[in-house]
Amino acid sequence: MAITKAKKHEKVAQLAQELQGSTSAIVGTFAKLTVAQDFELRKTVRAAGGRYRVLKNKLAARASQGTRIESALQGLKGVSSVAYTSGDPVALAKALSTWVEDNSQFTFKLGIVDGKVINVEEVKALATMPGKEEIFAKLLFLINSPAQRLASVINATGRDLAVVLGQGVEKEKFVAAS
Repeated sequence: MAITKAKKHEKVAQLAQELQGSTSAIVGTFAKLTVAQDFELRKTVRAAGGRYRVLKNKLAARASQGTRIESALQGLKGVSSVAYTSGDPVALAKALSTWVEDNSQFTFKLGIVDGKVINVEEVKALATMPGKEEIFAKLLFLINSPAQRLASVINATGRDLAVVLGQGVEKEKFVAAS
């Protein structure tokens, strides 16, 4: 059954609304993907904080006009799908790359991060980068580390003095003045 023009406009408007808030997307293609595999793929993308849609190429081009990922969805050929997020693009890329390792039916076409189109190799490189939380944890460690070292050095002086005095008292090195 063919989709009516009104239904197409509705789908374009819905997709445009979803794409408006997204900052990154990964476009892929698939062949012979089973329903179970598609369900697992969608579940994986949702767990990474993204959304996944199979696209009609012309409708995707119309829906993406005026969004940050417009350049990625223009001129698509063949069977296409898009996973998009407004959150961490690294988390989405890692989740998809992990899923693709087990399912060779899905391949990447291109990606887009903050308005910049990236190729397949860059999508794979993005998947190997540390995520936002990991970068924040490393940054906090680097900021906190010098303060901890300074506190240890300051405390060490007093502690060392107390140890020396304690050893002097034990060995009766200090004599009372008479």
